[in-house]
Amino acid sequence: MEVYKIDIESWTASFRYPNLISGMQPTLEVPPLSTVLGLINAAAGKYLRHNDLKIGYYFEYESEGEDLETIYQISSKNGKPTNNAKSNIIYRKFLFNNFLRIYTTDVEIKNYLTQPHFQLLLGRMNDLATVTNISEKEVLEKNEYSSNIRGQIIPFKYHLPGQIQALPKYFTDEFPRKNLGTEPFSVVSCKSNRIETELPTFKDILPNGKEVDIFFHELNFE
Repeated sequence: MEVYKIDIESWTASFRYPNLISGMQPTLEVPPLSTVLGLINAAAGKYLRHNDLKIGYYFEYESEGEDLETIYQISSKNGKPTNNAKSNIIYRKFLFNNFLRIYTTDVEIKNYLTQPHFQLLLGRMNDLATVTNISEKEVLEKNEYSSNIRGQIIPFKYHLPGQIQALPKYFTDEFPRKNLGTEPFSVVSCKSNRIETELPTFKDILPNGKEVDIFFHELNFE
């Protein structure tokens, strides 16, 4: 398969657990598809309606930390926010020194990320990210047998070991937003042990010399 490879780095990243809104806020060890597609929307400066999209990605981080954060809780009346707010302190986990590589066959996505319209984020508004490299089209070798799947989310139907989470693939552009394509995934950390599987993937070499087997998601949002 011929793909463009886009490398993105950030100092911090955080990927919230769906539906967890109170207490200590943990972070997923790999961004969901919705986060990666949202990042591409930011680069495009508009909402993209993807059909027959093939996309893969790899994510790694150096370490995990925990921080105290002030939040403001706004009360509502009849479903609308009021001017009444109170502050609160919560613990939030974050990932440090992050690397994301996106694989795409779509030249428009590559062009959007060459000159992003809006600032790129790996999670929340203070998790600023930067594109560090974009390759010309390269051929990735297909694997019939994979043993280096890590730093990715894989549909649970393939039964790979990892943290199991129901994650949306995308969101609508209406208000309030609605989840699209929510299904269970295995969240396979970059620090995961070797996994032996017959899942078809494509082989790549990372900038640090590590080999990784990349799974491609096929997405249709009509």
